[in-house]
Amino acid sequence: MSLSSVGEQLTIYVGSVILIARILGNGINIFIFLSVRTYRKTPSTFYFLVGSIHNFLYLAINLTFRVVSVGSGFDLTRTSLAWCKARSFFLSTISVISFTCLCLATIDQFLATSQSAHLRRYSKIELAHRIVLFAIVVWYLQGIPWILFQNISPTSNTCVRTNNVYAIYVSVYLLVVLCVIPVLVIIVFGWLTYRNIRLTIVLAELRADRQVTKMTLVQIFLVIISIIPYGINNAYGLITAGMTKDVNQQLEESFTSTIVGLIGYLYYMGNFYMFLISSSRFRHAVTDRIIYGRNPNRINPT
Repeated sequence: MSLSSVGEQLTIYVGSVILIARILGNGINIFIFLSVRTYRKTPSTFYFLVGSIHNFLYLAINLTFRVVSVGSGFDLTRTSLAWCKARSFFLSTISVISFTCLCLATIDQFLATSQSAHLRRYSKIELAHRIVLFAIVVWYLQGIPWILFQNISPTSNTCVRTNNVYAIYVSVYLLVVLCVIPVLVIIVFGWLTYRNIRLTIVLAELRADRQVTKMTLVQIFLVIISIIPYGINNAYGLITAGMTKDVNQQLEESFTSTIVGLIGYLYYMGNFYMFLISSSRFRHAVTDRIIYGRNPNRINPT
């Protein structure tokens, strides 16, 4: 079996498993973060909520159509100009909003665990609402060029970038904005949060939530295993873009990109499972509300 065939089979079967896990994981995240009063009032979990919504949408728009196109041989981006432009727009905005929310959650935990009362004042749910709204507007405005400069090529019949400057921008954007900056932010502020915890005897004295802090810090591991390989692969693609490559090398690089892409999808579906591992409160909330159907917020009549 050729590498291309193996890559197609992996995309179909592994991609399908990831899609099922995405529906389960992000769906439960959204339900829990909306229904549990404590989570609704905490800035970091509000960021998790917005991030989970966009993770769900990203996999629905990207991976679903990728699995279908590989499995059926029908690619809608080759036949519909509207979908060619819309898919590029949504993928460029949804993914970066998800990473922005993770970065904001990590920064918020640094603020919440700080010994400085001045810094702790910035960990507020009202401020989180404003920041997320601003970020969504900015990233959606950033996505406008993805609509303007994507088109279906008459020669290759594929959805391509029609402007050279825009093509360079996209390459840099994918590497820097979606890989380098998020990784640096969560590692730096994750370390600062860990240092705050080590310097603080009792987190409760600072009104910090240890459970939410653990939920935030464990995301660093998820990003490292899923996003860093994607960034390395993008960097390699940029460096070797002008080189002449034979057919075998192109097949090997395409297969590598498939593997790295599937690993990258783990970030968009793995948050729920990392929350389960790191937080006993989250596990209890899932057990009560999903398995047993109980609602602790409800006042039962006597």
